[in-house]
Amino acid sequence: MISNVLPFEELKKVDPVFGQFSFDDHEQIVFCNDKDTGLKAIIGIHNTVLGPALGGTRMWQYNNEWEALNDVLRLSRGMTFKSAITGLNLGGGKAVIIGDAKTQKTPELMKRFGEFVHSLSGKYITAEDVGMETSDMDLVREVTPYVTGISESKGGAGNPSPITAYGVFMGMKAAASYKFGVDNLEEKKVLVQGIGHVGESLVEHLTNEGAEVFIADINEDRLLEVSKKYGATIYTGEDLYEADVDIYAPCALGATVNDDTINKLKAKVIAGAANNQLANEKIHGELLKKKGIVYAPDFLINAGGIINVYAELEGYGKQEIIRKAENIYNTTLEIFNHSDTNNCTSHESALSIAQERILKRKTEQKK
Repeated sequence: MISNVLPFEELKKVDPVFGQFSFDDHEQIVFCNDKDTGLKAIIGIHNTVLGPALGGTRMWQYNNEWEALNDVLRLSRGMTFKSAITGLNLGGGKAVIIGDAKTQKTPELMKRFGEFVHSLSGKYITAEDVGMETSDMDLVREVTPYVTGISESKGGAGNPSPITAYGVFMGMKAAASYKFGVDNLEEKKVLVQGIGHVGESLVEHLTNEGAEVFIADINEDRLLEVSKKYGATIYTGEDLYEADVDIYAPCALGATVNDDTINKLKAKVIAGAANNQLANEKIHGELLKKKGIVYAPDFLINAGGIINVYAELEGYGKQEIIRKAENIYNTTLEIFNHSDTNNCTSHESALSIAQERILKRKTEQKK
């Protein structure tokens, strides 16, 4: 059975923690607290059947601890399926640090977090996510080997954002091929929501292909910077979800496809880097299918980042990283075909294939 997660706005405090809708049979949740550094973090380990749980650490100023808990549960669950669908021998995990990355992050806090990671003896391997930089992972590396995404000068694969963006770009091209009959994005109107490291790299790929790129972000300075650099148009409409574009690429936080936005969407394809784009996997996945909007499952097409950091564990180089990221194109088309054959949504299709791989490994381990 495929589990469904309720929208963020519907998630309520449930006692006990096991009652959270997003708990979804997590193996382990670790609450980390350190008075001296001010560290408050949660590590979620969803599943380790295929291998150690690998997933980035996000630092965010959550409204409350329950919101942080639900975020780490949803994200770590997504990592399980991301690794499984991509064919990596990894499980799913994620960590969140509660706080403002711009004002509260210190070297001492990062090292203390690294010590908590180390205490799990390799069951969880961390990397960078929102609010983190490669330099932060270098600090974590000083206290534990269970970290990826460290600087290339220190033997790591470096910032995973460019590879993440490349994988999203390949998934977007596959979705365009499925919907429009051609995968060339020249003159296609694409709205990129969120122009952080991944979003900007995606804008670069789209610009090079000749797409008409629109950008939206809460940071006006970034909008001006990216617009000037790539010639992208800053979206100025009242509601970006009503934008008259061919492709909507959510690259910020999740749950932007929800009850509020789904009936406004004019885009025929959704393909972006954000995690958990569907506020409710089942309801909103089915609504998209009914409206004829092609949805490229987020945990598949944004897997370039984990492919990049997995290289540090397996020891393969840039050429193999690129090859694996390019293969996201083929896997995305396979998912759409599987969805048609089985009369299910693309999200359900990707989940079922990922779950089958996990179940097969679990069965083998029991023999």
